[in-house]
Amino acid sequence: MTLFYIILATIALGLVSFSGAVVMLWKRLNTENALAHFVSFAAGIMLVVAFIDLLPEALEEAGDGGGNILVFTLVGILLFFFLERFVVWFHHHDETHGEKPPALLVLIGDAVHNFIDGIAIAAAFLTNPVLGVATTVAIAAHEIPQEIADFSVLLYGGMKRKRALLFNFLSALTALVGGVVGYYFLERVAGLLPIFLAFSAGMFIYIACSDLIPDLHREFKRERRWLHVLPFIFGIAIFWVLRSLLE
Repeated sequence: MTLFYIILATIALGLVSFSGAVVMLWKRLNTENALAHFVSFAAGIMLVVAFIDLLPEALEEAGDGGGNILVFTLVGILLFFFLERFVVWFHHHDETHGEKPPALLVLIGDAVHNFIDGIAIAAAFLTNPVLGVATTVAIAAHEIPQEIADFSVLLYGGMKRKRALLFNFLSALTALVGGVVGYYFLERVAGLLPIFLAFSAGMFIYIACSDLIPDLHREFKRERRWLHVLPFIFGIAIFWVLRSLLE
């Protein structure tokens, strides 16, 4: 019965991925200027998730071995650097895809993050069903702003709306995989959680600082407008508040 609850909870978490689509498909927000603001929001969300959520959790889980955690954050950054180089090279030789590299990178980063969430949900349900429900609700609540951010980056990266919706949902379903893995192999996987968390933080840091923020600087140079700064700060603030309330 516990496995059924875990599967149900992780599928429900996957449905949260549609929250980004609901917001972004609203006609008033489906413009190039609005999309640029959402990309700014996404950059703030990714940085705050990395530094306020993932890295502190990784250091806490690692305990005395926390000194090596930042190494895996660096590994995540380096791996995504070379992955983006490969994607750029691939797109140079394949004209059938009009998508920018950030779209693929966001999907990979989100998939790893959701896999970790699935393991966390499994651990909570194995401890106590009530704790499992509370954990699922808390994760879902702070996933909503991130899903909005992720979906906006996919559209900004040139992905069609239906394709973005499908791939965003599929990446969210890795929480289901994480939940099942956590149920059967929690003791074996638990020791790797700090590494996954630090690695995921490195991925988000790279995407925000290498792809999203430079684009915001280019927008500023072209338009000389400071408005894009506000969603960036708002993304950081809203996630910080949610993290504090739902910790």
